[in-house]
Parts: sequence; C-alpha cells; structure tokens
Amino acid sequence: MFISSAYAQAAGAASPESSLMSFLPIILMFVVLYFVMIRPQMKRQKEQKSMLDALAKGDEVITAGGIAGKVTKVTDSFVSLEVSNGVDIQIQKSAVTTLLPKGTLK
Repeated sequence: MFISSAYAQAAGAASPESSLMSFLPIILMFVVLYFVMIRPQMKRQKEQKSMLDALAKGDEVITAGGIAGKVTKVTDSFVSLEVSNGVDIQIQKSAVTTLLPKGTLK
C-alpha cells in the first residue's frame, strides 16, 4: 500500500581490473608507511648498534638517563663510566644513546 516493492537488479560480474583498483589505495598506503616509518627506524637501529659495537675506552658518551661521562671499561653487556674524578658507575651498554666528540667533557 504505502511501501512499494523493490526489485533487485542483476549486478554485473566484477572485473579483475576493478578489484585491483579497489586494493590500490591500500597497497599505496603500505608503501608510504614503509618509506616514512619503518625504513628510517631500521636505519636508526643499525646506526645505534654499530655505535655500541665501536664503543671503546676514552670515548665520551651520554646515557639514556642523561648522565654524561667518559668510558673507562667496556665489557660485553656493561660499560664503566667516569662521571667525576674518582667516581665510576657501571651501566648497561644499551643505555648509551649518544657518542660525543672527543674533548666535549672536561
């Protein structure tokens, strides 16, 4: 009476081109995500690892907690830092974040 009957129309079969075109924005999003976020993060991790591997006695570093000191001893997983005259602390090697140029600390 008040509601008219609706009849479904036969839809054409989806072509392979239209299904590819519907996934294209998603694929482009992943490509952009890789180049904007994932690749730079992997590069930073590689640089951090090479810096920790090259750590040697006499280097001046800053830790994740903001402590600056001179490396006095390096082992496999720990580093001894001289933070003041006669004051040595031992930290994990992974806590070293920045390698300073020689002569920065006095």
